[in-house]
Amino acid sequence: MAADARQPPLTFEPGAYETFRFLARELDEHGRVTLRYALDEEIFFVEEFDLPLARELEEDERERVDGLLSLLHWVAGVSYFKTALPPAIGCDSGLPPPAVASLLEALYSEGLGELAYTNGLDGLPRPSFPSATASSHSGAAARERELRRALVPVGGGKDSVVALEIMRRSGAELGLFSVGDAGPIARTVAVAHLPHLLARRRLDPALAALNNAGAINGHIPVTAIVSCAALLTAALNGFDTVVMANERSASSGNLSWDGVEVNHQFSKSLRAERLLRAALGELAPGVQLFSVLRPASELAIARAFAGMEAYHGAFTSCNALFRSDPALRASSWCCDCPKCRFVFLALAPFSTPAHLREVFGRDLLDDERQFAGFALLTATGGDKPFECVGEEQESLAAIRMLAADPRWSGHRVLARLLAEVLPQHPPSAGRPGEVLALSDEHDVPAAVMADVRAVLGA
Repeated sequence: MAADARQPPLTFEPGAYETFRFLARELDEHGRVTLRYALDEEIFFVEEFDLPLARELEEDERERVDGLLSLLHWVAGVSYFKTALPPAIGCDSGLPPPAVASLLEALYSEGLGELAYTNGLDGLPRPSFPSATASSHSGAAARERELRRALVPVGGGKDSVVALEIMRRSGAELGLFSVGDAGPIARTVAVAHLPHLLARRRLDPALAALNNAGAINGHIPVTAIVSCAALLTAALNGFDTVVMANERSASSGNLSWDGVEVNHQFSKSLRAERLLRAALGELAPGVQLFSVLRPASELAIARAFAGMEAYHGAFTSCNALFRSDPALRASSWCCDCPKCRFVFLALAPFSTPAHLREVFGRDLLDDERQFAGFALLTATGGDKPFECVGEEQESLAAIRMLAADPRWSGHRVLARLLAEVLPQHPPSAGRPGEVLALSDEHDVPAAVMADVRAVLGA
């Protein structure tokens, strides 16, 4: 799929490249998106998406979504930029307007904070994106816009289930969106009984070859890429809104380094959401995006999800199912990672041990080998893990709730958490009422907030 016939080098030296280039982007009448990039004049990449369409596109329809196509092009490039983290950016295909450039500078810097930290780099990448003059239209704020048809991305976990069920109450016409159809996604869609718009993404195979040859590799802000693919799909299929399932906890980082807060979930954060909304105001004022779960903690979301038992046999939040290498991909909960532990802990106050054994296949709070991993969720013994887990306060709140729950008494890991972890934190840390309360810091439209409170506020 590489744009020229040359093979990737057997040995890759990231420091040898000066410029990451955005070459070209195309959308054909069948929904095939082709995105082209390069490192200097030497290594070329081509990424493709196949987007779902009801019918072939006319030329004017493709022109109408050119702003969203360009946004996907710019954001998806981070997968290839990170191989070398070159200092310069070249926009052969046109310059982004100012708000888009601000979004990109954040995604290509703070969004790669974990990658820089885990690779032992000297600091964050800080590329500067040249920008064009802003367009004349400004776009309206999401809370002022009418919501008629909403597209909800689903990833197979609990959060997107709660998001779609909130939106079902809103009365908007709903569709579900995903990039790929992994088992948890397909099962969730089957339970929801809603139309599903399925996109396919193909990374350039040269990327894996370069990783094996010495390219810089690690976590990227993938939620931003999914969001942009969802926005383009929404516009092509007559949806006016994309509703994300990013919670309040996603704005909380893991550690401080190089003068910034390194956040595994940066592209899920409120800061990233607002940068993306500003970019939409420049490029595509006819479509809006917000996260309906933003007012809530992960613990509040888990409380709501615990009552949605129809989905309990469908969902899986363990990221081992979504590894890019099929040979390393798990088939169910791995039961030995931070995500498995956190979801188990968050659901436990609202579930019985027998039910969670049925869901996970094991009782993680009765397996003493898991103690150190659970303690780390409270940042006891180290920093919060680089995973999509809640804030330390939420884990402490869940432990406090379990301490008063006779259903969980006698569980060996819980007993150690109560004896060894809670005494290291002040009594004011992890108060359940405070953690479960909804925040006012969000961009959810006022018309939807009654449904948010009905599902998450009790």
